[in-house]
Amino acid sequence: MLSRLGFPHVGEHRRLVSAIVADTVGSGLFMPITLLYFLATTDLTLVQVGGALSVSALVTIPVSFVIGSLVDALGPRRVMLAGNLLQAVGMAAYLWADSFVEVAAWSILLNVGRQSFWGAFGPVVVAISRPGERETWFGFLQAVRNLGYALGGLVAGLALQVGTEASLRTIVAVNAMTFVGAFVLLLGVPDHRPALDHEPPPGGWGVVLRDRPYLRLVGIQFAFAVGMMVLNYALPVYVAETLDLPGWTVGVLFTLNTLMVGLGQGLVVRWMTGRQRARMIALAHLVFVASYVVFVAVGLLPLVVAVVAVLLGAAVYTLGELIGGPVLNATAAEAAPAHLRGRYLGLTQLSWGVTGAVTPVVFTWLLARGEVAVWVVLGAVALLAAASAVRLPSTLSAAGATVSDGRLRDPVVVEETAGEP
Repeated sequence: MLSRLGFPHVGEHRRLVSAIVADTVGSGLFMPITLLYFLATTDLTLVQVGGALSVSALVTIPVSFVIGSLVDALGPRRVMLAGNLLQAVGMAAYLWADSFVEVAAWSILLNVGRQSFWGAFGPVVVAISRPGERETWFGFLQAVRNLGYALGGLVAGLALQVGTEASLRTIVAVNAMTFVGAFVLLLGVPDHRPALDHEPPPGGWGVVLRDRPYLRLVGIQFAFAVGMMVLNYALPVYVAETLDLPGWTVGVLFTLNTLMVGLGQGLVVRWMTGRQRARMIALAHLVFVASYVVFVAVGLLPLVVAVVAVLLGAAVYTLGELIGGPVLNATAAEAAPAHLRGRYLGLTQLSWGVTGAVTPVVFTWLLARGEVAVWVVLGAVALLAAASAVRLPSTLSAAGATVSDGRLRDPVVVEETAGEP
C-alpha cells in the first residue's frame, strides 16, 4: 500500500527508517560547518584543513572493496552497526583534534564508517522489499535522506548565526550522539541476509570485475553521480561567482531541490511505473542535459530574468535526479547475484566515492575556463551515458525490466543474477 505521495507504508521497518533519519540529520548538521569548525577550533589554515579532508577522502576510496566483502560475509546489518560506531567515535574525536595529522586520521575513521553504513544500505533495501517495489523503497529512502540533510543543515545554520566556538562544538557533540542513536535503533532491526536455496557458487571480486554488462551499468552510474555533484560544487560557484547573481539564490536552489525530492520522489516513481528502466535512466541523463542548456542561457539574460531562469534550470535538474536515482539503484541491486550483492553494490559505491573526490577539482578548473566549458563537458558525459543506457537491456536483463511502484498486480520479477561476463 502506498501513501498519497507514492511512498510505501513503513510498518515493521520503522526502526530502520528512523536510523537512516538519525544518520542523515547528523551528517546534515556537520557538513555545512566542516571547514568553519576546524578553522575555529584549530590553528590550521584553510588550505591545511582542505588538504587533510582531501587526503582522508582519497585514502578511503579503496575501502569499498573491503566493505563489499564484509557485507557478503557478515550481513549488511552488522556492517551498518559498525559504520555507526565508527562514525560516532570519529565525530567525537573531532572535539579534541587540533593538528593536521589528527584531523586527517579521524576523518579517515569517519569516512570508513560512512562507507560502511551506506555500503550496506543497498543490500538492506533489497532484503526488506519485494521485486516490483524496489524503486519505491529506494525513492522513499532517498527522500528521507534529503529531508534529514535539510533538517540538519537548518539547525547548523542556527549554530552559525550564534557564531561561537561553543556552538560549533555543540553541533559536533550532537552529531556524534545521532550516530549512537542510529546504532541503538539498528540493534532492533532483523539481520537481513539473503535466503539461498542452495550452496552459492564460489566467487569473489574477480567475478564482479569480469561482469562486463554490470561494469557498463557502473559506468552509467558514475556519469549520473557526476551530474549529481553539480548542485553541491558547480552550480553554487557558477551562480554566485561566475554570474554574480544574489547570494540568496544559492540557498533557494538547495531549498527547491530538497522540497522537490522530499515531496515529489514517490510521485515520479508512480509516473514511471510500467516504463522500461533503461529508457528512464537515459531520460534522466537527457533531462540533466536540458538543465545544462538552461544554465548556459542564464548567462545571457538580465538579472531578474536570470534568477528566475536559474531556478527553472534547478527544477529541471532535480527532475533528472528524481527519475534516475531510484531506477539506477533498483537496477544495480537486482542485477547482482544475492551471494555477491555486497561486492556488486560496493562497486557502485566506489563510483560515488571517486566522483566525490575528483569533481570539486575538475569543476573548479572548468569554471575557470569560462561560463560554458563546465556545461559542455557535463552535457557530453550525460549524452554518452544516455546512449549507453539505451543499449544496456541487450546484455543486462534487469535494465530491460519495467519500473513498478508496488501497485502492479503482476510486476516484472527479475532473476537476481548478474549479466553474463
